[in-house]
Amino acid sequence: MAKWTRRNFARTVAGAAAAGSLSAQSRPAGKLKIVDLKCAIIGRNPTVRIVTDQGISGYGQAESYKPYLKPMVLFYKDYLLGEDPTDVNRVMLKIRRMGAAKPWGAAASAIEIALWDIAGQAAGVPVHKLLGGKMRDRVRVYNGGVRFPMTGHTPQHYAENMAKMKEAKEGFTLIKQAVGFHNGAMMRAIPNAWYDEPRTGASHPDKGMLTERGMKHVIACVEAMKKVLGDEIGLALDCGPGHTVKDSITFARAMEPLHIAWLEDLITGDYTIHPNAEQYRDLTQATSVHIHTGEQLYGREQCKDLIEKQAVDVLGPDPEDVGGIGELKWIAEYADLHNIQIAPHGIFDGLIGLAAHVQMGAAMPQNFIAFEYPLGQPEWWYDIVDGLPNPIVKRGFIDVWDKPGLGVTFRVQAAKARLAAEDKGFFD
Repeated sequence: MAKWTRRNFARTVAGAAAAGSLSAQSRPAGKLKIVDLKCAIIGRNPTVRIVTDQGISGYGQAESYKPYLKPMVLFYKDYLLGEDPTDVNRVMLKIRRMGAAKPWGAAASAIEIALWDIAGQAAGVPVHKLLGGKMRDRVRVYNGGVRFPMTGHTPQHYAENMAKMKEAKEGFTLIKQAVGFHNGAMMRAIPNAWYDEPRTGASHPDKGMLTERGMKHVIACVEAMKKVLGDEIGLALDCGPGHTVKDSITFARAMEPLHIAWLEDLITGDYTIHPNAEQYRDLTQATSVHIHTGEQLYGREQCKDLIEKQAVDVLGPDPEDVGGIGELKWIAEYADLHNIQIAPHGIFDGLIGLAAHVQMGAAMPQNFIAFEYPLGQPEWWYDIVDGLPNPIVKRGFIDVWDKPGLGVTFRVQAAKARLAAEDKGFFD
């Protein structure tokens, strides 16, 4: 094998350009250097642009629920200037230790994704080639951002909603629905569902021991959904956080005859700092249903206990929170050694995030199940980017594309029209 040197890298780029992967105008001549880091709130998604001295820019994105992240992204600017963006790991080594659990790891994660976008463009190859190449030609997705409004929260309402999901044009083979404390409306639809009063505040504020009535209500709603889906489409449940370990075991055992794909975040989870591996291990060992958590985690360190203690069956970090696509690939490989499956979170990751998921999913090891399908929101996002297939999802899968980098580019003039006044220089 040829030694990887700057000269060989330049030869690779030149060969890719000659083959048509790169235009002569975009081909880098020697070492690239980061000259700027920008962040704009496009719609509601914090969108990162890393600018190089040779005309190549890379893009990353954070969830649409995090428009407040812009100052945090720009905090890292001084650490990046002058660095070679194709040295992704070396650049991230400077900043990754300053990230934190959701939502604060999202800034570094978006930067990491943008670095991979540049590296792929510079080499004239899709990002999945830089991550080790394709393990699969298409990646499975579950519904994520595709939801239909609920008209109520009885078992009948959930059955009707699943009937609509079953007929969705994307043809999902796996659907996830929120129940329990992850769905405050479900728990508040009946009186005295748990031994506490409803709370207000940050995401998923309710917590406690369920009453008999509350437990029966959640189980009945799941049974109604499963009756509609049968064995044609898998059903996963987003359940918490907030349930006690004992209630989680009771509920999980009630789900065993229904062959639920997984139970997510029952004990700790979204916007909780500590994953509580010991309690999850007790739950996992008490049931045959797959137990899932991880969307709030940042970095391999926060995944370590869950993996090494065999605390869960499925791990679901979000590449836009965990530290990026390379970081999640590393975590997935380590999880695979422990027979733990991977189903990444991603409901609000946007279209740049969608591209990152596809590239990452293509290169994931065999423990990859599916990722959560994000939409462009607002709808005009689909008018300001090029590179996505049409339709994007076919029979529950997305075909992996081979365009350089993430393979998604902005229609700059259309995108400029959507920028806020303070972000007007984002594409300049």
